[in-house]
Amino acid sequence: MPKKSNKKVTKNTERKEKLREFANNRQTQTVFGLFMLLFSIFLFTAFISFFFTWQADQSTVNQLANKAIEAQNLLGKLGANLSYFFIYKGFGVAAILIPVLLFFTGLYILLKIPIKKIFKSWNWGMLGLIWTATTFGFFADKNALIAGVVGVELNSFLIPYLAPLGLIILIVFGYATYFVIRFKITPEKIKGWLPKKEDISELKNSFKATESDENLDDEEDNKDSEEKNTSINDENEIIKEKIISLDEFEEKDQEVKPTSTFEMAVKNVSPTIQNHSNINVSKKEEIKEELKIDVEQVKKEEITTSNLSDQLVKDFGEFDPTLDLGNYKFPTLNLLREFDDSISVDAGELEANKNKIVDTLNNYKIGIAQIKATVGPTITLYEIVPEAGIRISKIKNLEDDIALSLSALGIRIIAPIPGKGTIGIEVPNQKATVVSMNSVIASNRFQQSKMELPIALGKTIANETFIFDLAKAPHLLMAGATGQGKSVGLNAILTSLLYKKHPAEIKFVLVDPKKVELTLFNKIERHYLAKLPDTDEAIITDTTKVVHTLNSLCIEMDNRYDLLKDAMVRNIKEYNEKFKARKLNPNEGHKFLPYIVLVIDEFADLIMTAGKEVETPIARLAQLARAIGIHLIVATQRPSVNVITGIIKANFPLRIAFRVTSKIDSRTILDAPGADQLIGRGDLLISSGNDLIRVQCAFVDTPEVEKITDFIGSQRAYPEAYQLPEYVGEDGSGTELDIDIADRDKLFREAAETIVIAQQGSASLLQRKLKLGYNRAGRLIDQLEAAGIVGPFEGSKARQVLINDLASLDQMLADEKNN
Repeated sequence: MPKKSNKKVTKNTERKEKLREFANNRQTQTVFGLFMLLFSIFLFTAFISFFFTWQADQSTVNQLANKAIEAQNLLGKLGANLSYFFIYKGFGVAAILIPVLLFFTGLYILLKIPIKKIFKSWNWGMLGLIWTATTFGFFADKNALIAGVVGVELNSFLIPYLAPLGLIILIVFGYATYFVIRFKITPEKIKGWLPKKEDISELKNSFKATESDENLDDEEDNKDSEEKNTSINDENEIIKEKIISLDEFEEKDQEVKPTSTFEMAVKNVSPTIQNHSNINVSKKEEIKEELKIDVEQVKKEEITTSNLSDQLVKDFGEFDPTLDLGNYKFPTLNLLREFDDSISVDAGELEANKNKIVDTLNNYKIGIAQIKATVGPTITLYEIVPEAGIRISKIKNLEDDIALSLSALGIRIIAPIPGKGTIGIEVPNQKATVVSMNSVIASNRFQQSKMELPIALGKTIANETFIFDLAKAPHLLMAGATGQGKSVGLNAILTSLLYKKHPAEIKFVLVDPKKVELTLFNKIERHYLAKLPDTDEAIITDTTKVVHTLNSLCIEMDNRYDLLKDAMVRNIKEYNEKFKARKLNPNEGHKFLPYIVLVIDEFADLIMTAGKEVETPIARLAQLARAIGIHLIVATQRPSVNVITGIIKANFPLRIAFRVTSKIDSRTILDAPGADQLIGRGDLLISSGNDLIRVQCAFVDTPEVEKITDFIGSQRAYPEAYQLPEYVGEDGSGTELDIDIADRDKLFREAAETIVIAQQGSASLLQRKLKLGYNRAGRLIDQLEAAGIVGPFEGSKARQVLINDLASLDQMLADEKNN
């Protein structure tokens, strides 16, 4: 039965994939868009014609099959019936919105406008249909032609509850709500639309100016005579005003006695002199009054109420990093083999094992109050509850005796089981069940997972798919003896990520000192792999390149932390969300950051050959790289303390142990015994803190990996693999210095001139200026050092340029040539 259900799930999945491919096909979208456009025109024409011919076409309703009946509608009986359904039986005049919505839907599909906008338009359109029909039903006295049956029925239902006045208020509220939400109308915007006081005053001034212009001609005729009379009258008036003001001043002055001789002198000044001075002052004041200053009105700076990034998202949608490979298809489930995953443990085997466990414990006078069995793919867990007064350590010490009585390999006792009041005895099944990669990938737990980097590792003893998030791990340490399933486990991890993450979202750095385990992934180099510039192979096998790659990842880590600092976020998830929301400017160096997973297949070999050169950058990455999306998966055959050092263990909280040969190795990798009692063939223990979980690793064979990589590699890819930052080691590019002039590069002189002009000695400068690869630029730097043009390597600093100008360079090269 389970096999049939799995086949049904597979068939349903295949159907969904085919339907998705059919819907995403551009030809299908074009045909469907054209149909929607033409059908909208068809409906619109039929609706308009219906309002003129509906009485004559009443007899054609529901008479499509009767050829003797003809319709007056421009689009025949079909148009008359559709119009009758949507207008009379539906929404009345408001039904005109339906062909409008269909027209824009077809247009959106043809122009590949995001589907979200189509749904948004339909949501508002359907709401408008119902509300408009209700409005027409109220004001058109429930006329079904105007309001439709929907509008009439809604009015009949609402009026008894709200009364006509209440329904009017509800309708007005609905329209007001629509305009406020749809067009973002606020009281501040309405206030901004009204004319301001300054604008009203300007209008009044302009009106007065027009009146004065009309009387300008009449005034010019009498201008000369009036000017003379006006000047005389003005002088007389000014004299009178000043005399009056002087009298008022004297009256007030009589009340206040003078306090100084100066004030007395002012008071006794001749009236004639005062009159003359008053006339001069009044003329100056008159001139000042006539010279009015024209104050220019400064326009207020326009402001926006919304964030620019929000407007960009509204106009263009969120940034989608997958658009570069928009037609990329994830691997299908039929690329993975299906096995009979039905557990074949019969009741007789369970009963026999139970009796042997009970008899063995009774021999040592240990009574059992309860026993329960949980059957897994390869292991059966027997949970026992001992009688009161039994010490747990007594049962724990009988591990070998129980294994002897059961004649089984790999008996493991868990005393007690964490979170339960029971003691667990794990017994291997006589016939193990293969856990297929197909079954764990197809599980709902994996398919519906919301994890950042979900990994389906296998199945637990309870036959449940075991999934963990590598992004939260954040690094994984694997160990196991040769042939116990370690390489299959690595393939299962990589396969899980290939089935879940788009090439734009994740990149792999694969290190394979054995040169044969990860070679199949070369086919997906331009999709998923990352490598150093100008390297031929993406799978790293040479120890020197491993050291350079690890240091390059450290540079990448530092660069990413600088980006996170500028963006003021704490981790890669927040950074990418902010970048997708268009809140980070690409012109300032910001970009979408994919996750980077570093996979090292044989760590012990690297430690033997490179030692600290490998351990130091790995320890640095393990300590710091979690927040910026660089995660490590390190595997080794030899989990000894000189390979898995304290620094490595401290930064790898998640550890997986396949079967090892001794308890010491088990304690080295897990800090607990148990890995030496596993049965091999993918049987593993995974430690995440204090808990140990036993899992049967999913089996993914080499032909399956080959099918997956062929499927991905056959699709359109990026122009090249993801480029890691350039790194130059302490020994330069790793080649000896070229002292012989005859062996110099053809671009030696041009490179020397470039370095001297810039006064900066670095390979990256030559790469940019001369458009060279990393290796050639490194050789040129070595040749320049041998020639005495640049100084020796100084770590991360640029080399010192020993020649000051081009004249000195020409002289030095000429001397070399003569010698």
